[in-house]
Amino acid sequence: MRKLFGFLLVFQLAFLATLCSQDIKKEKWHWDNALKQDTSAGYVQVVKVDNILYISGAVARDVTPEGITRVYQSLERSLKSFGAGFQNVVKENLYTTDMEAMKKFNESRKAFYKGDFPAATWVQVPRLFMADARLEVELVAHLPR
Repeated sequence: MRKLFGFLLVFQLAFLATLCSQDIKKEKWHWDNALKQDTSAGYVQVVKVDNILYISGAVARDVTPEGITRVYQSLERSLKSFGAGFQNVVKENLYTTDMEAMKKFNESRKAFYKGDFPAATWVQVPRLFMADARLEVELVAHLPR
């Protein structure tokens, strides 16, 4: 019995080591940058793993209908870089320094989803990475297989 348990333990460890050693294939897009990433800040705008897009936050300096529209136009460009649109978005994280303005002008955001809304989390924060930014939105989208 001990030999059997020992064999199973070795087999499981070998299996786990194989899984852990596999590289993840990532495709990247960063605003048509040849490097496909920003090396000064250390990020990429879109990373595709399997059929999932992870989209970094797009920002606006003002929480107005125009500022919100610009953010979602930037996100639309990120989605289109892999042939996707807002119908592929399954998760949205929104960070703002002015939640009341965001709620007031939410129609500008909703227009991009055309009634097919994703799971969403909205958080008011005291400050964003860019000191003068007032809104940042990041997305997760799924592509068809």
